[in-house]
Amino acid sequence: MQDLLPEIIRYHRKRSGLTQIELAELADVGKNLVYEVESGKKSVRLSNVMKILQALNIELDFNSPLRENFIKDYKNAKS
Repeated sequence: MQDLLPEIIRYHRKRSGLTQIELAELADVGKNLVYEVESGKKSVRLSNVMKILQALNIELDFNSPLRENFIKDYKNAKS
């Protein structure tokens, strides 16, 4: 999935009719960051990737064999 993230972001950006510069402005990140993310650079801060995903209305979803248990335990801990 990690290798797909640059492709997912590029696909959504293009389908949204945005240039890399427009997406950078929308996400409030540097213009080079969008290029780096779409190029697959590994050393990009997660917080910056999240800004790009949010600007494109992409929701991140984590899957694991323990996901349901985690959600239940997390909700119980918050109550």
